[in-house]
Formats: sequence, structure tokens, C-alpha cells
Amino acid sequence: MADPHTGHLADTPSTASTTRFAASSMLIPASAGVSFKHTHLDDILADRDPVGFFEVHAENYMGDGGFPHRALERIREDYPISLHGVCMSIGGPEPLSRDHLARFKALVDRYEPGLVSEHLAWSTHDDVFMNDLLPLPYTDETLSHVCAHIDEMQSFIGRRILLENPSTYVVFENSTISETDFIREIVSRTGCGLLLDVSNVFVSATNHGFSPLSYLMDYPLEHVCEIHLAGHAVQEDDEGETLLIDSHDTRVAEAVWNLFEIVVKQAGPVPTLVEWDSDLPAWPVLKSEAAAAERILDDVATTFLMGKRHATAS
Repeated sequence: MADPHTGHLADTPSTASTTRFAASSMLIPASAGVSFKHTHLDDILADRDPVGFFEVHAENYMGDGGFPHRALERIREDYPISLHGVCMSIGGPEPLSRDHLARFKALVDRYEPGLVSEHLAWSTHDDVFMNDLLPLPYTDETLSHVCAHIDEMQSFIGRRILLENPSTYVVFENSTISETDFIREIVSRTGCGLLLDVSNVFVSATNHGFSPLSYLMDYPLEHVCEIHLAGHAVQEDDEGETLLIDSHDTRVAEAVWNLFEIVVKQAGPVPTLVEWDSDLPAWPVLKSEAAAAERILDDVATTFLMGKRHATAS
């Protein structure tokens, strides 16, 4: 649980890292951040009080140089960043790519992110990389190779990672473990932390007909070190039923805001990211979404502070 006074302290970076940024910027505060997009660079630099932190997708920076790196280096001079992987294929049965691990580690060493995360999903088969985060069956066999992959990744990059829960559109008949128990066991075996995507919970719950609140109350919230929020698209499936798509292209839905508030009241304030990856809005729109998350975090932090003072006085 993050301290509402100081925020969430990042995991210790690899000793192989050469410190190039201010030590204070290693801190990821228990505040709201947004996805960093080059389109917004000038607006961010001109904004005296933008957001608490920025998150980037690792795979967008695996080239050696160019404008993407120059832009990120400029942001990193002033703000902490979170590094979010989308293609490690931790949930796949095949070995992790050593080349991909090496490129990922190079980014960790170069930018010293406050938080490092990946998805509970798979995205590779043989030497083919698919542009998607695909679901996996929750079985003992799958659990074993997921844990092995997390152990390998953490050991290789020299950092503890956070694992993100998926948004899903199908379920597997051969699953024998609930998603929350599966995730809980992963944490127990590997020592990883969790990135709770509240929007993914709402999307999956709607698509599969379960209660998002019941899911969250069974989720190991004590291990959550970051939260994601994002907008979703509403469609219909072939049978005319509502189908939600985790699209990251619009504002966060009111129902997701409500769930987010419930979560942080239970878990305490943690770094919270508003994701917006396509149909990008103007910077003030994205910043307003972060401000909405910040208001909730501030309200909860005040409640936690008052509770601590009351306990001390007692």
C-alpha cells in the first residue's frame, strides 16, 4: 500500500544502470499520470503543472535513437516514467525471446523507470509476433510457465515487475482456476506486484456476465502498485448482445470511475494511469481525465491521513 504522504516508492533499479536523471524523479507518486504521446510534447513542456508521471510502451522505444528517444529523454528530465511492456508474451507456452528481453533491459537501464509492467497474456507463436494481447486458460500447467516467465524476466532485467490483468472476450472451458486465484498464486510464487486495470475488469465482467465488484473484492488488492483506467467501445456480438472493447480511444466511463473509487478506498492511493492510445484528444482533454483521477486519489489520501491521526490519538 502506498503512503498517501510520500507516494509509491519505485523498486530499486538495476545496479547496472548509470544514473542520468535526478534521484528524486525515481519516485512515482501516488497521483495520476497519462500515456506519453509525442503529439503532446510541446503542450506538456509549456504546462507548468501537467501530471504526476508518464507511461510509455516499451516496444515503441526499442530502436536505438531518433525523435522518439529525444522526446522521451526530454520528458524524463523532469518527470518519472513507468515502462509498460506489451509484447513479452508472458502467458505463452514458448520460451521468452532473449533478444526482446535484452532490448527491454536496455530501456530499463537507459530510462530508470519508477515502475515496470507487463500483461498476463500471450502474443507470439513460433517466430510470429501478433499485434494483440491474447487470453490464456487458467490451469496448473499455464500457471507454471507464466511463473517461470516472470521469474526469468525479473532476473534478466534486474527489477520486480507488475503484472496486469487482462480484458477478455472469450473464456476457456478447460480453465480450472479463477482469474483472481490465478493472479494471487502468481504473486505468491514470483514476488511480482500487480497492475490493476479497472477498465479491463469492467470490460470482462460485462462481456462474461459477472459482477465487477465481486471480482475486485476477491482480487489481491494488497499487492496493487499501479492502476490503469481507460475508455472502451460498445459494440454488439453476433447474437446481438453487448460487447465491450478495451479501445483506449475515449474518456473513462462513469461506471469505471465508480469502481476506481471503491478500489482506492480499499487499497489506498497508488499511481494511477489514464490510458489513451488512439484517436488522441487535445492535451487539455487528456489532462482533465488525469485531473478527475487525481481528485479521487486526493480525497482518499485525506481520509487515510485522518484515519492515521485518529489511530495515533487513540
